[in-house]
Amino acid sequence: MKLPDILSAPKRLDRTTALIAVSFLIATVAFADTFLSPLFSLGVLYLIPIMVAALFVSRKELLALAILCTALREALGKFPWDWGVVVRSFFGLVSYFGLGLFVVELARRRRQTLEHLRVVEEQERLRRAAEEQLKVLIETSPAAIITVDAVGRIQVANQAAHQVLGSEDQPLTGEPVGAFLPLLAGVPQADGSGRVLRTTLECRGRRRDGEVFLAHIWLSTFLTSDGPRLAAIVFDTSEDLRDREELGLHRLMTSSRVLVRAVSHEIRNLCAGIAVVHANLRRVPGVAASEDFQALGTLVDGLGRLVSAELRPPSENSTVSVDLREVLDELRIVIEPSLRDEEIEVRWKVAEDLPPVYADRHGLLHVFMNLANNSRRAMRGSEQKELAIAATLESGRVVVRFTDTGPGVARPEQLFQAFQQAAEGAGLGLYLSRALVRSFAGELRHEPRAYGCCFAVELAAARSAAELS
Repeated sequence: MKLPDILSAPKRLDRTTALIAVSFLIATVAFADTFLSPLFSLGVLYLIPIMVAALFVSRKELLALAILCTALREALGKFPWDWGVVVRSFFGLVSYFGLGLFVVELARRRRQTLEHLRVVEEQERLRRAAEEQLKVLIETSPAAIITVDAVGRIQVANQAAHQVLGSEDQPLTGEPVGAFLPLLAGVPQADGSGRVLRTTLECRGRRRDGEVFLAHIWLSTFLTSDGPRLAAIVFDTSEDLRDREELGLHRLMTSSRVLVRAVSHEIRNLCAGIAVVHANLRRVPGVAASEDFQALGTLVDGLGRLVSAELRPPSENSTVSVDLREVLDELRIVIEPSLRDEEIEVRWKVAEDLPPVYADRHGLLHVFMNLANNSRRAMRGSEQKELAIAATLESGRVVVRFTDTGPGVARPEQLFQAFQQAAEGAGLGLYLSRALVRSFAGELRHEPRAYGCCFAVELAAARSAAELS
């Protein structure tokens, strides 16, 4: 029997069976030693039952068995009975009992090792199960989840991350995170002191094809054996921005309608006064020289001034220095999906050296949205659908042009008049847009084209705002 088999015997044998086997082995060795002792002693074979018994008996029982084997070896052997028997018996007893203790300890250590291995295997199984569950959770998560190493390269990215970053056909592993989420490239990683960063932030992301989107990010840093890492959950909140800005534009138009109703009421009052005076003048000879005629002229002049009056900004001035590139990025997020749905190609041409402009950020974005929506509606029946948005610096002022391939404008002189009959809604979009632009020292104008339509928004550069105020 091999030693590993002997050590494994407690798993396969019970105590009674083992003791019967030990007794049989001792009897066999004793019988053989009786007949073969004239030639040589078989006392060494008593080690076998000692090793087997050590796995099942106590230390006291093991000592008694060692004494029995020593006595049998001396009794059945042909060694002379002199003082040497004491030495032989002592060393024999020590050998038997020592080997038994060795086997006991070896078996105990083996059981501890097996138990440790069992615990390790169970922990490994649980770890693999947890990793599988975590992997499934990450892959099936609707939120984009990425991890970034210490040099700013993406290590792990789930399927949602590939969709959000526009990389369904190409893996993100190994790509620099700054190419998609520039703000994450500058986030400090966890250091060796164990300090970590947990926060949320909002930034502009860029898909692989260059499309800009608004990203809301939950991030945290952590330490691994390979160095610091960053984990981020990314949400595309472009739709929220789109809804928010469109709601703001709707509210602006609603409040403008209230203002126009008030203006219309005054116009109606003046018209009523004109009608009364006109009725009186019919009964008076010498109309041209009468005071009523002069009053009629005064009312007509007042009516003309009221109709041509522009909207004035509120008393609280909200115009500040605005980064035009950021406003155009937000415009891109808002308008591109709807334009893409109508198969309109948008071409952007924004100069790199644009200075900040003097404007109200949300008001300017609403003006741009109105111009883009007008172009979208104008190109619905066109075969070629292209919208070019360009921003340049001309003579110290920033000019943003919206040029489309629509049918153009039949009567440009009526573009900026209120209550356009052919317009969708109240016909106040361009009227209010020009009033808003003029409120922060700018201008909105129509630039004639041989084909299509072009509107130019001229804005004051922030560096010259002091001169304009």
